[in-house]
Amino acid sequence: MFADRANIFIKSGKGGDGHVSFRRELFVPAGGPDGGDGGKGGDIIIEVDDGINTLNEFKHKRKYCAENGEDGQKKRCHGKNGSDVIIKVPEGTIVKETNSGKVITDMSFGNRREVLLKGGNGGKGNQHYATPTMQAPKYAQPGQPSKEMNITLELKVIADVGLIGFPNVGKSTFLSSVTNAKPKIANYHFTTLNPNLGVVDLDGADGFVIADIPGLIEGASDGVGLGHEFLKHIERTKVLIHIVDAASTEGRDPINDINTINEELNKYNIDLSNKPQVIAANKVDLFYGTEEDTVITLLKEEFEPKGIKVFPISAVSHKGTKELLYYVKELLDNCKEENIVFEREYFEEQEDYSNLPFTVEVDEDGVFVVEGPRIERMLGYTNLESEKGFMFFQNFLKDNGILEELENLGINEGDTVRMYGLQFDYYK
Repeated sequence: MFADRANIFIKSGKGGDGHVSFRRELFVPAGGPDGGDGGKGGDIIIEVDDGINTLNEFKHKRKYCAENGEDGQKKRCHGKNGSDVIIKVPEGTIVKETNSGKVITDMSFGNRREVLLKGGNGGKGNQHYATPTMQAPKYAQPGQPSKEMNITLELKVIADVGLIGFPNVGKSTFLSSVTNAKPKIANYHFTTLNPNLGVVDLDGADGFVIADIPGLIEGASDGVGLGHEFLKHIERTKVLIHIVDAASTEGRDPINDINTINEELNKYNIDLSNKPQVIAANKVDLFYGTEEDTVITLLKEEFEPKGIKVFPISAVSHKGTKELLYYVKELLDNCKEENIVFEREYFEEQEDYSNLPFTVEVDEDGVFVVEGPRIERMLGYTNLESEKGFMFFQNFLKDNGILEELENLGINEGDTVRMYGLQFDYYK
C-alpha cells in the first residue's frame, strides 16, 4: 500500500567532552595543560530525493540516531566529529512535531535540505582554561547534550490539477489517456491507493502536472475510509477536475455524487471547495439515443450557474478531452501564481528555560554582555534570520527578565549588547 504518513524518532549526537591532561615529557618538568576539545555530535538532516515518491521506507525503520562526537584526547588532540544522519524523503513531505502536530518544515518548492536537530558542540579541553593565576586547570567543558524528538512525516502530492470523484468513475483511465502516466486500471469499488502523477502536453501551450488523487467516499472528512489521507493531497493543487460517471453504470445519481464530494471538501477545508473546478461527465460512450443530451443538460443546469463548467467526455475514446484540457489550462493561467507552502509552526526553543541561569554584566568597553546556559541554549535553537524566530528571541528576552536586568544596569538606546559572538544595538 502507498504510504503517505510515517512516525519516526530522531536523535542528534552528543558533543564529545573536553579532556583534562598535562604535557608530560622528559626534560619538561612543568608542562602545561594539553587536553584536547571534544568532537561535535552529528546532525539529523532531512533531504529531498527525486528518486523517491512514497514514505514506504519508514514502515521498516523508525529510529534515526546520529553519531556522538568523540571525547578530546591528550596532546591537544581534537575528538572526531560524529557522523550526520541524512533522512531522504520525496518532495512534498511535511515534517511535524508528533505531540503537538505543529509544522517543523515543508520540503517543497526549493526547500531541498534542512537540519532538523543539531548535534551538541564538543566541550573545550583544559588547555583553554589556563590563566596567569591558574596555570594547571584540572577541569574541562563537557560536550553539549544530544537532542531528540518524535516527528511525523506527511506526503502531500504536488500537482497543478487534481482528479477527484468517487471510486470507479474513470479517473485512472482518464489520467492514462491524457498523460504519460501508467496507473493500474481495474474495476475496483474501493479506491486507487497511491496518487499517480502525469504530465499533460498541449499543442501551442505549456503543459501541466495532473494527479489522480486517491478516491474518497462519503464521510471522508470525518476520517472514514482513507478520509484525511485523501483530502490532504488536494491542498496543493490549483484546479480540480471532478470526474463523474454520467452514464450511471452503477446506478448512482451523478448530480448527487458531485454534491456529496463537494460537501466533503467543504467540511474538511473550505478553501478546497473554493478552488476552481470543472466537471468531466465521463463514460458518454455508453449512452443510448438521447440519454447523453438529457443527462448533460441536467448537469449543466445544476452546476454551470454556480460557475462550474460541464464537459461530456469519454476517457476511453478521448471524446471531449482536448476541449476539457485547454479549458483547464485557461483556469490555471488565471490562478494566482503562488506555491502552497505550509509555514513553520513549531519552534523547539519554546521549551522551559526557567531552571537555567544567566548573567548580565557590563565589560570594560561599556558593552553589555549576556551569557549563561539559558542564553546559549536559546541561541542554539533559534533562527534569528526568520521573522518568527526573531520575534521569539525578543519575547524570550522580555519574558525571562533579561531586558529588565539590562535596564537595571543603565542601558541606553544605541548601546551594544553581546551574546556569544552576536552583537545587537539596544532600542526600546
